[in-house]
Amino acid sequence: MSYPVAAFYRSIFLPLVAVLLFTGCEVSNSVDSIDEEQKLVGGVDLTEIFAEPTKAEIQTVLLDWTSRNPLASDVNVVVQESITIGTGTAATLSIVSHVVDGLTHYGAIIQPVSLASGAAPVLVYSHGGDQGVSVDGETLLLLSLFPDLAPHFVFVVPSFRDEPLSYKGKTWKSEGPASPWDGDVDDTFALIDAATTVAPATDPTRVAVLGFSRGAGVGMLMSARSQSIRQVLGFFGPTDFYGPFVQEVVTEILEGTPRELPGLDFLAENFLFPYQAGDLSLERIRFELTKRSAVLFADRLSNLQIHHGTADTIVPVSQAQRMIDVMQGLGRTSDTFEAFLYEGGDHNPFSLEGSLPLGGAFMSLMLDGTS
Repeated sequence: MSYPVAAFYRSIFLPLVAVLLFTGCEVSNSVDSIDEEQKLVGGVDLTEIFAEPTKAEIQTVLLDWTSRNPLASDVNVVVQESITIGTGTAATLSIVSHVVDGLTHYGAIIQPVSLASGAAPVLVYSHGGDQGVSVDGETLLLLSLFPDLAPHFVFVVPSFRDEPLSYKGKTWKSEGPASPWDGDVDDTFALIDAATTVAPATDPTRVAVLGFSRGAGVGMLMSARSQSIRQVLGFFGPTDFYGPFVQEVVTEILEGTPRELPGLDFLAENFLFPYQAGDLSLERIRFELTKRSAVLFADRLSNLQIHHGTADTIVPVSQAQRMIDVMQGLGRTSDTFEAFLYEGGDHNPFSLEGSLPLGGAFMSLMLDGTS
């Protein structure tokens, strides 16, 4: 059955190439919770959907994760050539295809030529938005922002299913259907597995993730699913799909006034509208929200550093604050969790003054044996 849905997102890019990496479509800055008297919207009881998840629901997700084994098969190198990364590090770039969950997926793997076989940690770039990823644009620009890290990591750059990866005017599109946050994690783990074949320096047991927006959420969920993820550096990522922000967004969808946010059209078309029509159970829609909410699995997260601006109109700072509150409740200290909030900062790391040096120092811990 097909359900009507607006095209909630089109582009996350702004004219400046640096801003192009990280920003999204401008939306309302309101993040207030829904009116306490407004329980029923479009025939949907929001109280039922957004009730606090139970231990049993969380355990169901953990069992689902345990049942998965997202390894790569049919790994093929589509393009391979020599490039320079950072401030002059010679490296080999491989654009690869592989199969995961029966879908052909594309990604990029970059290995500095100086690295010894099997000796190097992995750094995943987990992109934001829904427009795919550019290797010779945003990825190489990103590496130039962390020049001290460039010689020491194997870099893994996934597209996500149903999205393109581009390089030098060529585009390869990963097969779909899309599965924001959830399938994204499987795609990334499979690409790391493919890297062990293509880049012999890859150590898949030592992985760090650098994520922006949607990609930061992906990184945190990867950490919840596997101990191989040693560190996550997340910029303005979603953490909680049960909180006031998502409640407000769902209310707008049901009222026919959706805002533009990557991933939300998928959730609406595949889960919210079928639930509204009586074709999907309450149990299933809550399962989908739970397995996208990294904060519910905070006790499983490895070293985490997050950055968020207080004036973010794409992902409100309340998402970061929710993770902060839970981590503090768990007794996590600065040794394993850091959060930096930036007054007036928006959905752009260049508006979060000092965030990139802090992030670089955090990632460098992978190299001194402390992570």
